Amino acid sequence: MATPTEISTEQPPTQGEDAESTTPTSPPPLERRGSGFLNFFTSILGAKNPLAQPADATKNSVWLFDNTAYQNGDDGQWQAEVVACIFEKEGRDDVGKFVANIADQVGIDGEVGGNTVARKRIEERVRPFLDPVSPTKTLTLLESEQTHALGPSDSNGIISQTVNMASEGMSDGISVQPQVQGFSLAMPTNTLFAAPEGWLVISDIDDTIKITQTSESTGILRTTFVDDPQPTPGMPEFYKHVHAELNPTWFYLSASPYNLYPFLHGFLHSTYCPGTLVLRDYSWLDLSGLIKSFTEKTLEYKVDRMEKIRRWFPRRRVLCIGDSTQKDPEAYGDMYRKYPDWVHAIIIRKVTYVQGMEEKNKDERFEAAFKDVPRHMWTVFEDPEKLYGFVDGLGMEDQVL
Repeated sequence: MATPTEISTEQPPTQGEDAESTTPTSPPPLERRGSGFLNFFTSILGAKNPLAQPADATKNSVWLFDNTAYQNGDDGQWQAEVVACIFEKEGRDDVGKFVANIADQVGIDGEVGGNTVARKRIEERVRPFLDPVSPTKTLTLLESEQTHALGPSDSNGIISQTVNMASEGMSDGISVQPQVQGFSLAMPTNTLFAAPEGWLVISDIDDTIKITQTSESTGILRTTFVDDPQPTPGMPEFYKHVHAELNPTWFYLSASPYNLYPFLHGFLHSTYCPGTLVLRDYSWLDLSGLIKSFTEKTLEYKVDRMEKIRRWFPRRRVLCIGDSTQKDPEAYGDMYRKYPDWVHAIIIRKVTYVQGMEEKNKDERFEAAFKDVPRHMWTVFEDPEKLYGFVDGLGMEDQVL
């Protein structure tokens, strides 16, 4: 869902289709449409929809996602893909049964009187999955004394639209804070202006910089809905070093569903270098769908999103950082083979704290994933301390150029 992506109406695959983990028992499927069938039906008409109406702050809430502005290769105009999600404020009244179900799955007493702090945290994080979305709504973006008409939202309540940004006084590293007319945004939004050249980091999140246990279904549920997010030991310090050495533009590319944006946005901004957060563009209909969104077809998804980032920044030098739990090595290897002048380095974290990783952590797997990638351009690590010299070597490229 979140920047950068083309919005899809695809629903999560049905249970049992290429699943990589055991799926827990789930509550009844969730209904994700807005309250009016007419709104849903007419949302497919697009920008010329005659029934589109402005979002109403008394009835709707809006998320506006961080993004990165880039310069169009033809005329140097600054552009950015603006992504907003519109919900109806009147949410579901049966959130308690979903909280209880998740609590039961991870071993917390699901009855009233159980772990109160944990249950409150689950409810806060599960609500974005339950609130009805609002199709056929429009917004007005306020940016650097300019206004931009956005929308209407699609059947998922999502607007994804490229706009021409204000150019006067803008240069690499400058950021602005756009607003939505008539709405108070719960999360501060930032647009970073990034020049065509320089370094760019594409980083995975789950089990790369945040402990998620994506190879275990109950681990995903616990670390996503119950626990305080835990950074991977040593990675916040390493990312600060990367930022100091390369001064890159940051993209965080995750297979998590867009409903986790507030949770992940807060984690990144409190622990790591700010950047654009890229998430899956569809929600889940039950717990099995949530698990699959972390683990299914991640290679295709990540390659597709990296292709888009490359269209924005074809002249940047890219450092890709991921882990061994899913398809990061294969996705990054594919991108190097297609664009060897774009991908300059690949770092993969070997995850060893979850069961069933022996096969995924074999040297043969990495050798196959990085076929035709020069050996000095990729590394696999367990201890981040061993990565500092690798990144320092990348920084030497700036002294040569």
